[in-house]
Amino acid sequence: MASTSTASLRVAPQPDAYSAYQTPLAVRRACRSGALTGPTAGMAPGYVQGNLAVLPKDLAEEFLRFCHFNPRPCPVIGMSEPGSFKVPMLGEDLDIRTDFPGYRVWQDGEVVADTADVTDHWRDDLVAFVIGCSLSFEEALMAEGLPLRHVERNVRVPMFRTNVQCVPAGRFSGRMVMSMRPLVPAHAIRAIQITTRFPAVHGAPLHVGLPELIGVKDLGKPDYGDAVEVLDNELPVFWACGVTPQSVIAEARPSFAITHAPGCMLVTDRRNTEFAIL
Repeated sequence: MASTSTASLRVAPQPDAYSAYQTPLAVRRACRSGALTGPTAGMAPGYVQGNLAVLPKDLAEEFLRFCHFNPRPCPVIGMSEPGSFKVPMLGEDLDIRTDFPGYRVWQDGEVVADTADVTDHWRDDLVAFVIGCSLSFEEALMAEGLPLRHVERNVRVPMFRTNVQCVPAGRFSGRMVMSMRPLVPAHAIRAIQITTRFPAVHGAPLHVGLPELIGVKDLGKPDYGDAVEVLDNELPVFWACGVTPQSVIAEARPSFAITHAPGCMLVTDRRNTEFAIL
């Protein structure tokens, strides 16, 4: 069985990532050419990034219902037609098969390949779901001067499989994944206020402090992403995470699926401000 460890997915950050990729199209073309294979945090500032779940058509309706029942971890911001690798609502020059820096290919609930291109895996019955990403609200947090340790260290945000159960739909059920950012109490309060404005990209935190209450035993061992330290004067703040579909796919065990590699997102042409309610 393939491990859910991210060890095989760790990649060196691109040397001049933030200055080299200032537009969504530049990021997508770099992914398409193979020039970009690392995390997309901080790239194309101001634009929405998205997670990915691709499933056969016969599962698409159930999965869409699952997302409807669980809008915090799975806010759908775009969806393809069956067999299509285009999502025009998110960008005209956009190819779901090539425009993420990294993908996971699944069979029967297990990861069978980590790759930078899924063209050879694409089928005419596949439906792609693009799910809102917390990187959208991170820009708003940083604009307010809130420090984000994973951004400062140029690593992926730590993500944990919790004991919080999603609302089931058909064959899809399972535990919610949450991303964690350490913040001092005053910053945690302000982060709640800011991210409440972005319900389409996970919204406000679901848990603050006491990680053991949501089944997280060791903050130094995330299930996805990279560990960051939590200082004595900080609280671990947890947001619903778009990696949740990967946890659910592992439990539902569909015959075939494709997801993004954690931290490796699709950069769309939609602006973050379009998803703010205030």
